[in-house]
Amino acid sequence: MKTHGNTILMTGGGSGIGEALAHRFHDRGDTVIIAGRRQEALHRAAKGRERIHTAVLDVENVAAVDAFAKKIVDDFPALNVLFNNAGIMKFEDLTGRRDLSDAEATLAINVLGPIRLTNALIDHLVDQPDAAIVNVTSGLAFVPLVAAPTYSATKAAMHSYTVSLRTQLEGKVEVIELAPPGVQTDLTPGQANRPGYMPLDAFADAVAAQFAQQPTPSEILVDEVLDFRQAERRGKFDETLEMLTKRAAEQRKAGGN
Repeated sequence: MKTHGNTILMTGGGSGIGEALAHRFHDRGDTVIIAGRRQEALHRAAKGRERIHTAVLDVENVAAVDAFAKKIVDDFPALNVLFNNAGIMKFEDLTGRRDLSDAEATLAINVLGPIRLTNALIDHLVDQPDAAIVNVTSGLAFVPLVAAPTYSATKAAMHSYTVSLRTQLEGKVEVIELAPPGVQTDLTPGQANRPGYMPLDAFADAVAAQFAQQPTPSEILVDEVLDFRQAERRGKFDETLEMLTKRAAEQRKAGGN
């Protein structure tokens, strides 16, 4: 991925990781279109930055994705980077029959959303010089958080999908996976101030430094996520799962969540 001069579409760009990275890409010389469901949040995230533009998109809305992609390409024909960042996370109790609306929404946004948007833009991207697709997964793709089973499963699915996408697009479009650790954002209640999670600015700075490398790593991994990424190959999967499950339960109990 070029180190400046890109035109980037960032989903989930109105808050959290998407907003923080959009600011850093903008400040290094990229044009960024931040997309999300709430125009107010997008305007706030873009304020004071002339090369950040906003576009409303609900990736759950199947009919809207193709129309959105066509308009973005018409408005920004130099678009060369798709950053699939939008996602939701819900805690779920699997021990009895339940309403599956949270699980279904998580699958729709975290898996079908990036697949549909990638599909809608792939013909355009293939024709662009220096094109790239970045899929945001999670350390939980490699060791699940059992309290958020569908979220963890969606990130594992997107990791696998990204490997296949990278292989099929080799020589045409660069495909990069960004797998964050737990970061202090509003992804779940209380997470923005949760001890033990990586501060957002520190995370964004570390990620921006890796995107400045040439060539760009195929996996963007900060130090805080390596124990998850490497747990299975190091023979520490069960140990890491037990540690994560215990720690998460303690954090949620302390936070009243």
